[in-house]
This record gives sequence, C-alpha cells and structure tokens, in this order.
Amino acid sequence: MTQRLLDEYAGPALGMLEWFRPGEHERVERAIEDLQRIGVRHLRTGISWADYHRPGVHAWYDWLLPTIARHFDLLPCVLYVPPSLSRSKTTAGPPENPKAYADFLDLLVAQHGRQFETVELWNEPNNLADWDWRLDPRWDVFALMIVQAAHWMRRKGKRTVLGGMCPLDLNWLRLMAQRGALAEIDVVGLHGFPGTWESAHTSWRPWSEQVPEVRQLLAEHGLEPAIWITETGYSTWRFDALNQIDCLLETLAAPIERVYWYGYQDLHPSQPSQEGWHFDERHYHFGLVSPGGQPKLLYRVLAEGGIKLAREIRALQRKAPAVAGRARPVVITGGAGFLGCNLAERLASDGRDVLVVDSLARAGVEGNLASLRRRHPQRVTAEIADIRDPYVINHLVHDASAIAHLAAQVAVTTSIADPMTDFEVNALGTIHLLEALRKAAAPPPTVFASTNKVYGALVGVTLAEHADRYLPRDPALHARGIGERQPLDLQSPYGCSKGAADQYVLDYARCYGVPAAVLRMSCLYGPHQLGTEDQGWVAHFALAALRQQPLTVYGDGKQVRDILYVDDAVAAWLALLNRLPPHAGRAFNLGGGPRNAVSLLALLGHLGRLLGRPVAFDFADWRLGDQRYYVSDTSALEAATSWRVGIGWQQGLARLLRWLERDLAADQAPPALLRVPA
Repeated sequence: MTQRLLDEYAGPALGMLEWFRPGEHERVERAIEDLQRIGVRHLRTGISWADYHRPGVHAWYDWLLPTIARHFDLLPCVLYVPPSLSRSKTTAGPPENPKAYADFLDLLVAQHGRQFETVELWNEPNNLADWDWRLDPRWDVFALMIVQAAHWMRRKGKRTVLGGMCPLDLNWLRLMAQRGALAEIDVVGLHGFPGTWESAHTSWRPWSEQVPEVRQLLAEHGLEPAIWITETGYSTWRFDALNQIDCLLETLAAPIERVYWYGYQDLHPSQPSQEGWHFDERHYHFGLVSPGGQPKLLYRVLAEGGIKLAREIRALQRKAPAVAGRARPVVITGGAGFLGCNLAERLASDGRDVLVVDSLARAGVEGNLASLRRRHPQRVTAEIADIRDPYVINHLVHDASAIAHLAAQVAVTTSIADPMTDFEVNALGTIHLLEALRKAAAPPPTVFASTNKVYGALVGVTLAEHADRYLPRDPALHARGIGERQPLDLQSPYGCSKGAADQYVLDYARCYGVPAAVLRMSCLYGPHQLGTEDQGWVAHFALAALRQQPLTVYGDGKQVRDILYVDDAVAAWLALLNRLPPHAGRAFNLGGGPRNAVSLLALLGHLGRLLGRPVAFDFADWRLGDQRYYVSDTSALEAATSWRVGIGWQQGLARLLRWLERDLAADQAPPALLRVPA
C-alpha cells in the first residue's frame, strides 16, 4: 500500500539520512526494515575517513555498505580527516595535502565502488572552526581538495555531490564556483532546518525562495548541476509532531530533484551529539522513531498512507469560520479517541462548539477526527498537539468554556515497555493542564478521565469462583460494587501515572480552588473504538469475532467487569461538567454497575449467539495487575448528577456489532482517503 501511494506521489524523491556507528548491526537491520515500510529508496549515511583504518572499523564498512546497498540507492558522505593528516590536527578540517582526500576516495571506490553510484564530498563545511571564507586562504585549500576529489571520482565513473552549508551561504557557494570547485560537481547539496536552528519566523526562508537563488547563481557561472536537499528535518523536542509533517511537506514542495530527510531515529540520550553531550537538546529529537523504536506521527502517517495521508492529516487542523458572539468551545483533550469523538459528536449535535486537541499518536484516530470535521464543519475545530507541550495547553485553557481531559497513554503493556513516556503523557501532561488552570483568571470547569486501575488488583476483596465468573463473597459488595472509599493501590506504571494525575486533580481543586473533578472509569465500549489486546477489549473481542481472527484471553476468562456503552458514558460526562464547580475536588466511579457486570467468558458466549457461531479463542497467562473482579459502585455520581445507566450490556453489544459490520463493509478505501472537508 505505502509503495503504491509513494509511486503516485509526483514530487522530489524522498530519501533518508541516518548515521550509523561501528557495531550497530541490529540498528541498521531494524532501520532497513522500517524505512522499507515507508517506501524509502534512497539512503544517505556517513563514512568517517578518520575511523576507517581503526582496528575493526574497516570490517564494519565491509558489512555496512553492501548491506545498505542491497535495499537502497546508497549515498555515502565522506568526511572527518584522520588527525595525522589534518592541517588543524583534528578531524574537522581538510587535510594538509588536498590530494589525500581524493586518494582516500580512490581507495573507497576500489573496495566498495559497486555499492554506490554517487558520493558526497564533505558535510556542512561551515563547521570548519573559525574560518572566514572571505579572508582565510585555507578555503582555497578546501576548494582544491573538492576539485581534485570530484575530478577523480568522475574519472572513476562516479557522480559527486557538494556537501551543503547550514545555513545556506550564497557567498560561499559563489567562492566555490570562482575557485572551480563546482565545475566538476554533478549535484549541489543544500542543508537547512526550518523552525529548529533557523526559526520559521526570523532567519528561515522557504526552500521555494532559496532554491531559485541557487539556480541563478549557478547559471551566472554557466553551471547546471542538479540541486538536492541533502539534509533537512525538524526536531520534535517540544512534542510538536505536526510541525515535523509541515516541514517535510514544505520541503517536498521545493523545485528540486531529491530530498534526504534527517533522520530515521532520535539520537539516544546516552550518545553525544556533534557539538557534545546534550549541548543542545534539539539534536536528540529529529527522528521518525524514538530511541526505543516507537513511531512518531510522521512515520506512522507515511507507513499507512504516504505523502497523501500526510497532506490530509495536515488539513485536519483547520479553524471553523469566525462568527460574532460565538461562545468559547468545549475543549476535549484526546478528542479524536474513542470516548473523545463520541463526546464531541454529542456536543456538536447539540449546537456546542468543540475544540478537539489530539496528538493523533494512536493509529486510526485521524479517521474519527476527519469524520467529526466532515459532519460538523461549523462546530468542530482541531488542534493537533501533544498534551506534553505546556505552551499549547496554556493557550487552550484561555479559550475554553469547559475541558474534558481525556488525553492519555492508555495501555498497561505500553507503560511497562516505556514507563517514561507513560509518565510524561499521563502525569506530567495533567500537571501542565492543572498549572494553566491554576494561573487562569477564570478557570473553566474540568473533568479528568481516571481509571479503575487506581484501585489495583483488589487483592483484599475475597472472591468465590463460579463456573464462568468470580463474584465477591460479601453480598453487599456483590450488590453495589466497588465504591470510592476503596483504598488506592497503584500497580503498573500506567496505574501509577493515572493515579498520580487523579490525585493531583483532586489536590489542585482543594488547594487552589480549581474547578476540577475526576471520573474513575471502568470498561467503556461502542462505536469508533479501535479496540486492541491492550485497551478496549470489548471492541477487540467483537472485531476479532466478526473477522474470525485468532483471539487470546489472558487469565481464565472468569474475570468480571462492568461494561458501559459509550452513549451512557457521554451522558455522565456532560452531567458532571454541567454541575461543576459544586462537585469540584471529588472523584466518582463511572461504569455499568452491577446490572452490566459480565465475565469475559460470558461476553464471548453472547457474541457467539449474536453471530450464530461460537467464537474461537485461546488462553494465556494473567497479565500484571489484572483484576479478577471489578464492578463500579456509581451511586455517588448518580446522587450528584441524577445520571443513570440506560443501555444494558446485551443491547449495547448488539449495537456495537451492527456498527462494526457497517464500518467493515465501508472500509474498502485506502487508509489515506479521509475525505477531509474543504
């Protein structure tokens, strides 16, 4: 799918830039697999002249270059002079004898020339210490080095790329032309990082302006080399993933033949950047994936729909037309998710303005947002942003009439694999929001989405095992469920992060008077739920059953949950939001209650009856912190808001199946076709 979508894309060829250190065999192989998944065909990487003859490093390049060349059009960038040959006795400057660079390239071609057709000469020459190209004669040495290397590579049948300055310096390029360095060059490389080191609002000028200036300069000297952008990218150090998409789209609109995007993976925090260890934090966040391999928004979009989907994602962030006297919107963080989009749908249908804030980190939620924008173009606006960015949050609080805070990392398994990200999203993101509320002159009423996981595995609740379920031995507990007086018992990083956020919301209400409350939710289900093994188990079971796909039950299947249809959940959220601040500083349980308590085995049996065939499944070991029994006592919420459960679980499950059947029948278009409104 991705390759077809990239083949349909008519702009510059999209390549990737990634530096690999000697010994990173597994990382190289993982990069190859990931980059092929997004349709990349060109890969630029560095060859260190200084390292090449160190013990063991020659063998590294003997493995690296053929390995890359089997899958990509390889562009090696040759840099870093051995100190023993350098004029400055460091790896940064050119060699004492300019011909030495051509000699090394000759050796490289002799040993690895079959792996590449084009070679890049140097990289960002403005990193050459304190040289002033206007005065320092060493630039003549540099130009001579490039001339000799390019001439010899042409003799060897190789094309050459002149490594670009960062930022672009037309005067330097003119000097290279005057010294004859460009006469032997096939491609002029440009570098630039809009919005990072070159601010989009100050020094940065669009590629569409810079490239014609370069072409004009080359034409003035009678030269017509190709122009590639050999290094550009955007650092997501502020979690602004949408700007990374913006930067790529702006780059691909440039009148050039090829782009090399920097880079595949974030620099690992244990590694030094070019300027030194954490000299500038922005250096560590240029990747399409995190140090641990988790995809960012841009990678996911390219993998699922290519450049077409990237453009459509960008188009989702549009404002509704300005209307005089229009009320401030209800802000829903995580509003493209399952509960968020259902809540937004209800509000917009009732004539309320809604601002959906979502990072689109979860695959598929962009479809929910596109659907909302299509059905309610005058009511629903979107801010594709991350809750971890405090600057965005401050702006949102200022504009909101009310806030439903749903944005979260929602899977226990993911929290175990990456506890830091789990903490940053769930706990730190909530603190950012609370701080903005605390500082606001008139903070809007806010409800936070907590979880029944804050009660832990409920090991203190004595259970009796029955044929298909666990039930409390205490008849009163069986009749009413778990109440808010149940002590917190935080288990798993997810439980800790959500529990910490839960308590901070309550404490900010008590200490600072912030009009905020908490809903500790049990298992919700319904339309637009992208259920997986990790989260949204009811929809996951239903979808797997419809598709007759393998299904795994963790534990023995007798664990009981009170499941709540999403329409009832939306009604509860609106009831509480509309009754704050009198109930600020309180936590309420939200679930289906004892009348909607069902075991996994019972639900699977009913699914089979609805489908007219048994649902096949296997068992696996219990997962960390899994509750054998959890049913919400919702009496406190009912007393505070007059809310009641309206839809029984059998009726709700039938509704979900009908919706999934319609959704599957309509799901014949490529994933990029979001039908984004104009």
